[in-house]
Amino acid sequence: MYKNITSGKYEFLDDKGSFRISKAEDTSYLYFPVASEKGLKCSVTPNLGGDAMVNQETFLLEPVSVENLHNNKNGRNFWLYMDNGDVWSAVGTSAEQESKKFTMEQDESLVSAGFMWHTATRTSNQYGVMAEITSFVPVDLNAEVMSVTIKNISAEAKVVAPIAAIPVFGRSADNLRDHRNVTSMLHRISTIEEGVLVKPTMSFDEKGHRLNNNTYFVLGFDENGGKPESFFPTVESFIGEGGSFSKPRSVYRQEKGVSAGEKFDGVEAVGGLKFAKTNLAPGESVSYTVLIGVTDDEAEIKAVAERLSTKSAVDAELENTKKYWTNKVNVDVHTGNKEFDEFMEWVAFQPFLRRVYGCSFLPYHDYGRGGRGWRDLWQDCLALLFMEPDDVRKMLVANFGGVRMDGTNATIIGDGLGNFIADRNGIARVWMDHAYWPLKTLLLYIHQSGDYEILKEKVPYFKDSIVHRGNLVDKSFETKGNYQYAEDGEVYKGSIIEHLLVQNLCAFYEVGEHNTLRLRGADWNDALDMASKNGESVAFSYAYAGSLKELSMLIKQFSVSLGIDTISIASELNTLLDSYVQLYDSVSQKKELLEKYCKLVEGNISGKQTAIPVSTLVTKLMEMSDWFTNHLNSQEWISGEKNQGWFNSYYDDSCRRVECFDADDAKTRMMLTGQVFAIMGNVATDEQVKSIAEAADRYLYKEAIGGYRLNTNFNEVKMDFGRMFGFAYGEKENGAVFSHMAVMYANALYHRGFAKEGHKALKALSDASMNFNVSHMYPGIPEYFDAKGRGKYPYLTGAASWYLLTMITEVFGVKGEAGNLVIEPALMKEQFDEEGKASIALNFAGKRFTIVFTNSSNSEVGEYSIKNATLNGKEIALDGARVVIAREIIETLDDSNEINVEF
Repeated sequence: MYKNITSGKYEFLDDKGSFRISKAEDTSYLYFPVASEKGLKCSVTPNLGGDAMVNQETFLLEPVSVENLHNNKNGRNFWLYMDNGDVWSAVGTSAEQESKKFTMEQDESLVSAGFMWHTATRTSNQYGVMAEITSFVPVDLNAEVMSVTIKNISAEAKVVAPIAAIPVFGRSADNLRDHRNVTSMLHRISTIEEGVLVKPTMSFDEKGHRLNNNTYFVLGFDENGGKPESFFPTVESFIGEGGSFSKPRSVYRQEKGVSAGEKFDGVEAVGGLKFAKTNLAPGESVSYTVLIGVTDDEAEIKAVAERLSTKSAVDAELENTKKYWTNKVNVDVHTGNKEFDEFMEWVAFQPFLRRVYGCSFLPYHDYGRGGRGWRDLWQDCLALLFMEPDDVRKMLVANFGGVRMDGTNATIIGDGLGNFIADRNGIARVWMDHAYWPLKTLLLYIHQSGDYEILKEKVPYFKDSIVHRGNLVDKSFETKGNYQYAEDGEVYKGSIIEHLLVQNLCAFYEVGEHNTLRLRGADWNDALDMASKNGESVAFSYAYAGSLKELSMLIKQFSVSLGIDTISIASELNTLLDSYVQLYDSVSQKKELLEKYCKLVEGNISGKQTAIPVSTLVTKLMEMSDWFTNHLNSQEWISGEKNQGWFNSYYDDSCRRVECFDADDAKTRMMLTGQVFAIMGNVATDEQVKSIAEAADRYLYKEAIGGYRLNTNFNEVKMDFGRMFGFAYGEKENGAVFSHMAVMYANALYHRGFAKEGHKALKALSDASMNFNVSHMYPGIPEYFDAKGRGKYPYLTGAASWYLLTMITEVFGVKGEAGNLVIEPALMKEQFDEEGKASIALNFAGKRFTIVFTNSSNSEVGEYSIKNATLNGKEIALDGARVVIAREIIETLDDSNEINVEF
């Protein structure tokens, strides 16, 4: 049936990433995301396992982690009972099918999938039947659709009795092991003509008791809107005594089931829907629809049923869903590698998945309880700036509302813009990297848009009981909407420039023994969480050294662009600017100054502002950056051998430098993070970048598993540094190829002019991702690759945003500069097709551009230069080695445009 499909390798079906793969069920840990922006979030395995939920409190299907994917049998199922007594699971999870797995009698199977849709096709030559089940969630519903088609592929007529079976969990994920049986007693189950409803009376856990308003439902129809003839609404009635979800007695014994209008209380629920027997002639098909959903308005159940009761309506809804998500991904690349181009479609789609799922609610991401963190909020905007730029300005302004006056911030984002939570667990924890990301994202936005006016926007500050940068808790704090108030009782608002100053200045002064920035709870690497007293993040010291310079330059550009000579800031903030270079050398004086400022903003602030001359502010920030850069370069460089060297990244809680060189490679310690930010923050000189690249190739690079690992093997459980050293080497933060930092390494290299080295990092990641027999994952980039090269934690990773950003702005060299469009590519020779062409299509300034690069001389990067360029057929004057199209010209263009660049 699938003999033209290569086993163990996915094949692409179109130019939008849709793919298929045979016998996907033979690969463990696979799952696929299916969701809507309305709230329902699902995962679907090749055998239709996985789960479905709206949030932590509202799980429609039983919560699963990755180990459950091959252990649990109570997933979505669709059974066929045939007139000769044979029983077959259309999803492949009957006891008989499990026993035949990996034998000649195993069903043939195929998974096809695209953005937010998944089709599992299964064929039994033994029984002469084929099933095709397509799963998707309509964009405006909290209902998953299972569209099932059964076909008789035998030469004889068949009579089949179909039974859909969807176990309904119907409560909080916390109840999986916390009162699992007791909370089933809350269930109120009823059968209606279309299916089974489950409405618990209440929900409860250690937080308290709440009246429940949600109704979980499983509805079913045949292709013409016909309803089930009977139901199995409870686990007991479906599996029977001695039965199981892989061999349910109700199916094997063809029990009758109950009618509509029945009620059952206090037991586990199943949406068991038994349809009437149907006759299938050879080659004939019949279709069914199963709807799985949740709502707090039971009237919506009837509306969903009426809308999706027929096969034709479901098919139309599927096409609408495909079109909706396909249109979201509006960045397309063309290189000499078709598979890489398809890979990029998934990379571009992943930021949308992060927005829908947050960092939770997929089987690998079982550590979260919903929502995105502060870092995710800003980094996801990097990709959305290219794909949904119209919404980004509002998001950016609102996001600054999460900053506290002491430079820290809320760490969890609630529903809606500007809704922040101090921490999901109420823990006063500070991640010292958090102040870095807002400026990075805002700079990209301003360069894309030329919108310097955004810096004048007035935004409130977040306020709660956590003060003095997480070191104290103000027990007298009374919540009044989590805003910073002034002494006059009004909510205080400061400009976005002020917010940026607060974040970066506070970070600059919070230093440890070596006059680099304190590590606190962790930096971007959450697993460096055991050095809060004396630990220092030298890695992000390099980052902030660069940020201070970027902020200085931004303020200067802002001043010139808008003709502004002074900037008003909170009077209290002037404390951090009233310093001198000699003070920077003193750790104690820095701490005293920061403590003085934190005391001033501990409660209500004065509300008064001071006007600072732009020239004074620009000079001061540049002075700080220069001092910090020189300090770090003179103190933190580690010399290796053969012109190799690198920067130290951290100090542990015992005040010891973490990295070192040893003539014995096994004793050398090197971490990638410090190198990334030393390069990106311009602390490293060009010669040092060359040395770092050579050292990274020697100590960190392993092509087969994705390229650059996060660190060498320390061979130590460092209880004075972080939990990562308790992990096995090569897993997650301890020496895995952590995609996020590997991509940022590539970005930093490209940005500094080291395109070949940057390409090496990007290519290793894409090659590893696309090698299914090693990565064992569907297309896209994972959070990391383990020691064997398996992709872990797919879909929800900030690496996707950085990969897309790097491809657009560095590889293809298409970027904004004060609102103008600049083109300065760094494409490798191998990235052009056989005709010497490469292209990218994207939106910029509300217009669509297709930019085609022609490398007719087949030259390598560094050898070619732009000879000429045209816009819609008209020649463009070059700006040195670049193409620059002014904003004023872009605004006069049609909606769709083509730029041709020749080398």
